[in-house]
Amino acid sequence: MPRKAKSPPRAPKKGEKGGIGVIYARYSSHNQKDISIEQQVDLCRELAAERGIEISEVYADRAVSGKSDRRPAFQKMLKDSEHGTFRFVIAWKSSRIGRNMLEAMVNECRLGENGVRIIYVEEDFDDTAAGRFAKRSMMNVNQFYIENMAEDVIRGMNSNAERCLVNGPAPFGYKIDGQHYVIDESAAAIIREIYNRTALGEPFVDIYADLNRRGLRTRKGGEWGRSSFQAILHNEKYRGVYIFGAVRVENGMPRIISDELYYKVQEVLKMKKNPQGRHRINGDYMLTGKLFCGHCKKAMVGISGTGTSGTMHYYYTCNGKRQHNGCDKKNVRRDFIEYEVARGITVDVLQDEMIDWMADATVKYHKDHRDNTDFDNLKKQMSEVELSISNLLKAVEQGLSSESVKARLNELEQEKKRINSDLFEITANYPEVTKAEVVAWLNRLKKGDINDKEFQSELFNTFISAVYLYDDKRVKIVFGMPGGGKFTENALPDDIDDLGEDVRISSDEGHHRSCS
Repeated sequence: MPRKAKSPPRAPKKGEKGGIGVIYARYSSHNQKDISIEQQVDLCRELAAERGIEISEVYADRAVSGKSDRRPAFQKMLKDSEHGTFRFVIAWKSSRIGRNMLEAMVNECRLGENGVRIIYVEEDFDDTAAGRFAKRSMMNVNQFYIENMAEDVIRGMNSNAERCLVNGPAPFGYKIDGQHYVIDESAAAIIREIYNRTALGEPFVDIYADLNRRGLRTRKGGEWGRSSFQAILHNEKYRGVYIFGAVRVENGMPRIISDELYYKVQEVLKMKKNPQGRHRINGDYMLTGKLFCGHCKKAMVGISGTGTSGTMHYYYTCNGKRQHNGCDKKNVRRDFIEYEVARGITVDVLQDEMIDWMADATVKYHKDHRDNTDFDNLKKQMSEVELSISNLLKAVEQGLSSESVKARLNELEQEKKRINSDLFEITANYPEVTKAEVVAWLNRLKKGDINDKEFQSELFNTFISAVYLYDDKRVKIVFGMPGGGKFTENALPDDIDDLGEDVRISSDEGHHRSCS
């Protein structure tokens, strides 16, 4: 049975005894014209004393917008009004109840049905037709005010964006200095590490587990998890692009990573069907983006099908064949070819002679690329800037102080930050590595289990640029390694054509075909 609505009492006049009431106050931090919560409460208490209303509770929402009703204290007050423990709500202005006219009317109606009347300190609306009209007019003014203010805020933010000024909180890796975003070196080092480790094909689960183990935290102070990297790895601000709404300014942000590293990571994310470590129902096709048909050179893609016994089977099929380009390349079992490629890496790459050669090539690669940067020149510039700062500080200590000296010191400090940022980027992209470190890492891979899927994935992401598969028991693997690569051909076992029982294969488009 529906609850019977109560009638709200009339507003008591000065000197009368009104009954029990509560105060509601709200403060919007973005509105500089607002008075504080404490000021609102004091004014409400004065009115309550004049009208003989005894205040039983104060409900306050601090730094919360009145644009919607998502205000915890306000919602609690509405709920409490159902119990009949108070008869009046005193608020500073009608804008505290809701700047949207419709929401304010709904809130007043809800309180009225519970036998509660709202009284405003600054707006004395009597319970007459004229008073109600005045109240509705005031609510319309409030609604116009917030909509106009929102437009002003948007205009201001767009103006800031065109000048690459601060618009909102700084992304992880940056901090705010006045009106500009600047690099937070400690956080930026984590960003560079995440990008570099992702570029090398390391699984997210290993990266975030290591970050947590070392006590490193996210921007909000929490632990890293599976979803922590998506926004970071797709954020172009880290390569120096200022982005706000439709505004996009190249070199508008201090650069944390190079374009080369950013786009390398995007390629890894595209080819890596399972970058977060989750396993799909139909499994992962770890050679996606790397396996190609040896006949028509089209990519081979993963498909699955159910056998006559109801068992799922997984294959790679030539995309050119699927597009009817005349290629008749046979499908190949996923697990079979992935194992064989992993075995080929261990046979042709992870041998002592090759490990020694790769270690030398890797060290040379990093050294050559660092030599081709401005690293040495930047180190020299840093020494000069630090010497200049030291000399100016000595002059200040000896009594030489002027606005020009202060300005020059500030210029040098900014120059030092810029050089330091560039040095960090070069170091992150081309770290100093020793031959012993590379040999130790490759020997660890040498001892891995090639039947393990995660280990296979690590091998593919580390060594494979492309794999070309033929129907004559040949597979050509293009090894992509720092310092160069080489082609090698492996003879596959005789069972490469043994695809098992006759199955129906479902392609990505939903068509079906039988294996021959």
